[in-house]
Amino acid sequence: MHRDPAERGISFVNIYFLFSVICLTALQLFSMVDAFCGTWKLVDSQNFDEYMKAIGVGFATRQVGNVTKPTVIIGKDGDKVFVKTQSTFKNTEISFKLGEEFDEATADDRNCKSVLNMEGDKFVHVQKWDGKETKFVREIQDGKLVMKLSFEDIVAVRTYEKA
Repeated sequence: MHRDPAERGISFVNIYFLFSVICLTALQLFSMVDAFCGTWKLVDSQNFDEYMKAIGVGFATRQVGNVTKPTVIIGKDGDKVFVKTQSTFKNTEISFKLGEEFDEATADDRNCKSVLNMEGDKFVHVQKWDGKETKFVREIQDGKLVMKLSFEDIVAVRTYEKA
């Protein structure tokens, strides 16, 4: 038997308040992406070969990956965020809603279930495939985009400057 929400102590004001909080939180998270929006060029890469090896990238692809200096473009289109990675090796693009899982085909040909979200001032990207998980944590430090890639106990750091 369905009862009137008012009989259960739920008022229109309570529902409106909860809806407003949820919408405001979603808008705040979406607007926090703005700090990351723009075109970024790789200027430094540390431990990337070890990271690629750990996630199973083959020797030839790692050699190319180590010398490639990608440009990353982060932006918003409507209620979605996009991340484009462009290089002489391969171009990739993902488009997603924050907090919603999606299918991602990576530059190294992994098929992942991915989700991106804002955690404080960090832009966090989690990829899952074949029972494995890797995480990219992007943050702005001194005007640079610093991306930490982690898999098990291996951490790589890639630093980008605005192009």
